[in-house]
Amino acid sequence: MRIIGSGFLARNLGGRLGRHPGVTIYAAGPSGGGVSDADAFARDAERLYATVAECRADGSRLVYLSTSSVGLYGRPGPFLLESGPVFPCSAYGRHKVAMEAVVRASGVDHLILRLAYPVGPDQPSHQVVPALVSQIRTGRVGVWRGARRDLVDVAHVAAIVDALLARGVVSEVVNVASGTAVPVECLVAHIAERLGLQPATTVVDVPDEAEISIDRLHVLVPEVAGYGFGPEYYRDVLDRYLPVAEVMGR
Repeated sequence: MRIIGSGFLARNLGGRLGRHPGVTIYAAGPSGGGVSDADAFARDAERLYATVAECRADGSRLVYLSTSSVGLYGRPGPFLLESGPVFPCSAYGRHKVAMEAVVRASGVDHLILRLAYPVGPDQPSHQVVPALVSQIRTGRVGVWRGARRDLVDVAHVAAIVDALLARGVVSEVVNVASGTAVPVECLVAHIAERLGLQPATTVVDVPDEAEISIDRLHVLVPEVAGYGFGPEYYRDVLDRYLPVAEVMGR
């Protein structure tokens, strides 16, 4: 197996999935929904094109890591379904939709995984949990009321990818999420409590974001029923990684 990329996801998946020969996982490209750098998107596209060519040449199965964020899906609600329409509302989301289309049209065996918000070690500071920790530590945090974040332990992401590969799942688009989209203000409150801080908050109202459907994930990987997904799952994820996030947020 080969991993394309060297960032947070590549590091956390690479050591866990080595038992799958003939698989290429594309875990490269811009890692934040706020990215709008056309040159970065162009470089990522060229890298994906080269990866597709390699997979066509050697027969590898290609796993493309996409996003299930509002940037790709838009806000159609009430559930974000893999089989439903997408209405990208950011440059990042539009780029991911375009790259998904490249993978589907490539002719290679493929699997497209739309990840929610993975949390774990070696996470870059601009991603949601380290960024919130950093703001909270300054004593002031901005909250987008209506915004929601579905946090998922990167260890569970790795286990899900492992199970999908072991079962030979191909030609599917799968949301990889916990299925519970948590209001950002709840994330802020939990992190602040754990850090023993009481930051001042500035609230900006935004349109409500929908839940990510994981019905297809449950069908393809039934063992996710034992992962503890549910309304309190995010607390467990934060408690596992908050010491790491706190250090990274400094």
